[in-house]
Amino acid sequence: MWEFTSKRMTKTRNVLFLQSSSEHYGSGKIILQVLRVYHNQGFQPVVVLTGPGPIEEDLKKDQIPYHIQNLGILRRKYVNPIGLANRISKNLKAYQFLNKLHRQYQFELVYSNTLAVVVGAYWAKRNQLPHCWHIHEILPGPAPLVKWLSNLLDQTTPAPIAVSQAVGNHWGGMLKKSEIQVIPNGIPYGEFLEAKGKLKEELALSQETLLIGMVGRINPGKGQLFFLEIAQNLLKTHSNLHFVLVGDPFPGYEPILEEIKKEVRNKSLETRVSYLGFRKDIPELMGSLDIFVLPSVLPDSFPTVILEAMAASKPVLATRSGGASEMVVEGETGFLIPIGEVDSGATALDQLIKNKKLRIEMGQAGRARVLSEFSLEGFEEKIKNHLWQHLKKI
Repeated sequence: MWEFTSKRMTKTRNVLFLQSSSEHYGSGKIILQVLRVYHNQGFQPVVVLTGPGPIEEDLKKDQIPYHIQNLGILRRKYVNPIGLANRISKNLKAYQFLNKLHRQYQFELVYSNTLAVVVGAYWAKRNQLPHCWHIHEILPGPAPLVKWLSNLLDQTTPAPIAVSQAVGNHWGGMLKKSEIQVIPNGIPYGEFLEAKGKLKEELALSQETLLIGMVGRINPGKGQLFFLEIAQNLLKTHSNLHFVLVGDPFPGYEPILEEIKKEVRNKSLETRVSYLGFRKDIPELMGSLDIFVLPSVLPDSFPTVILEAMAASKPVLATRSGGASEMVVEGETGFLIPIGEVDSGATALDQLIKNKKLRIEMGQAGRARVLSEFSLEGFEEKIKNHLWQHLKKI
C-alpha cells in the first residue's frame, strides 16, 4: 500500500473520498475540483484510489492525503458468476481497509465518485455516516445490475449528484427515497482558451490540411470505430483531411484498440488517420484541431471533453445521446447526429469542411456557451451548497 501524508492531516473534519480511476479522464478531473471545494469549506479530504496513476501527482501538489487500495470497481465485464465472485472478494478486502482507515481519521462523510465504487455505500451505512454518490453513468443494463444499484442508492444516499439531466432522468425514475440533484461538470478552462497547438507540424501536414479529431478513452461506448467509418466516407470526396484519435484503452478493452488499428489497415487509411494514444497535452491538441468529434455509440453521461473542445473554440459534432445534447446547441455550436448514422455524420462534417466561416462562428458560440453555462465557479458553488444541504438532511 502506498501512502502520502500531508501536514494538514491533523484537521478534525475528515471526509473519505473513494475514486474509481486514477487517470486524467472525466471523473478524475472532476474529483480534483470537488476536493478543492471541500477543503475550502474547512474539511480535510482523504482519498482512496483504486490504483496508481497521474492523479497522485495532483494530490501531492495539493497536499491531500491519499491511499491506494483495490476498491473492487464494478464493470460490465464482471457481471458473470466468476466476475462477481472476484468483485465480492475485492470489496470485502476494501471494506476491511476502510475500517482500518476510519480508526485513523474518524471520517464525518463518505463521498463515492461514480457508481463503479460500491463499497463506500455499504461501509457508510454500516458505520452510520452520511454518504454522497456522484453519478457519472447511464446504464441501460443488465436489468438486475441497474435495479440493484438503484436500490442501493435509495438505501444509502439521500441526495446523489447527477452530472447531467440525462443521468438524473435515467436514475430518478427508479428511486423512491433519494432526491437527485443535477450538477453539470465544470473544469478550469484557462489552458484551452489560450491553446495553440503544433500537431500539424508534428504529423508533417501542410497548414491547409484540416484536422478532425476525437479525444476519449477507448471503450465500447466511445465510438472510435464509428469515427473511422465517417472518416472513410469523407475521404472519398475530400483530399485535404487528416483524422486523429487520442486516448488509451480502458483496462480490459485493449482488443478494441487492436480492432481500430486493423480497421485503419484494412481501409488503407494509414496515411490519413493517426492514432496518438494517451497524451497529456490535450489543450494543445485541441488548439490544433479544426473540428472536434465525439461519436459515442452508447449514452455518454456528460463528456467533459466536449466542454474542453468548445472552450478551445472548436465546432463539435456529437451523437444525440446522454449529456452531449445538453452541451451542444444544434446548428449553433455544432451538430448532433443519431447514433450509428454514418451518412448523417459525414453530411454534417461536410458543411463544416466547406465553410470556414461556419467553423469559426460555431467555435466562438461554443466558447461563449461554456463560459456562461458550464463555468468552474458555478460548479464549485453548486457543490458547496450540496455539501451543506446534504449534511442537513442526515
